[in-house]
Amino acid sequence: MAEDIPFDRRFDALPGVVDEVAPGVRRVLAPNPGPFTFTGTCTYIVGRGEVAIIDPGPDDASHVAAVLAAVRGERVTHLFLTHTHRDHSGALAALKAATGAPTYGEGPHRSARPLHAQEIPALDSAGDRAFLPDVALADGTRVQGTDWTLTALATPGHTANHMAFVLEQAAAIFVGDHVMGWSTTVVAPPDGSMNDYMHSLRRLGERPETLYLPGHGGVITRGPAFVERFLRHRQARETAILRALERGPRAIPEIVRAIYFGLDPRLAGAAGLSTLAHLEDLVERGDVVTEGPATLTGLYRLP
Repeated sequence: MAEDIPFDRRFDALPGVVDEVAPGVRRVLAPNPGPFTFTGTCTYIVGRGEVAIIDPGPDDASHVAAVLAAVRGERVTHLFLTHTHRDHSGALAALKAATGAPTYGEGPHRSARPLHAQEIPALDSAGDRAFLPDVALADGTRVQGTDWTLTALATPGHTANHMAFVLEQAAAIFVGDHVMGWSTTVVAPPDGSMNDYMHSLRRLGERPETLYLPGHGGVITRGPAFVERFLRHRQARETAILRALERGPRAIPEIVRAIYFGLDPRLAGAAGLSTLAHLEDLVERGDVVTEGPATLTGLYRLP
């Protein structure tokens, strides 16, 4: 079903090389490619002279060196984080130590809902639970630099503390992992919430900005139209789950086999978690039932 989204996987940015991707915005790609990070994490530098860094990237000495080289002769005044996954936050401590700049973000890493009994978050190792922003940002907060203004936009879903940043001077949005041009976003309970994710997508798509700067992959030039495709894709995924359950009660591995075609085996776990996220939402709405809370090991059926 993702084939209806016009993904663009032609991304030729090189790790450590500085690219100007929008007026007043530079990008440095980190050398951490993988099935969830594509070619690596994108770190952004905003402004000239006195600059902000958005998403420092992974804990990698070569990446830290490349970012510091990119801002040599400039003063880093702000360090922003879209969310607390380590591929975005790992380099934060090193950059803060090198620049003295304060950190900005929505808040610490947390689950989107209370944990079930004996539940261990599947992506626990990815979450940076050490992060506590120097400045906690509320939705709508405006932060000004010398030649830039960023407005915080709460976009929970991928993580509970996910936050996008609107750059007023370029009519652009740093969207983190909420929307990407190369793949759909992983929504993995309990860190993530499908209900929150869909609400945040709708909110993002209603905004006028068309240029999206994602945490992985290339820029998206028709952001709201892309968001509309993502919404339709998620709604189609939900419909496919309900159709699979029309054949009788199913566990998540059976549902995944029924609705994902040509799935990269490395992404089977993520597909199961995304299916769980949909099922949590469907159970909460009463469209699907299961014994107890929705879990990865549960059996699901139609009412």
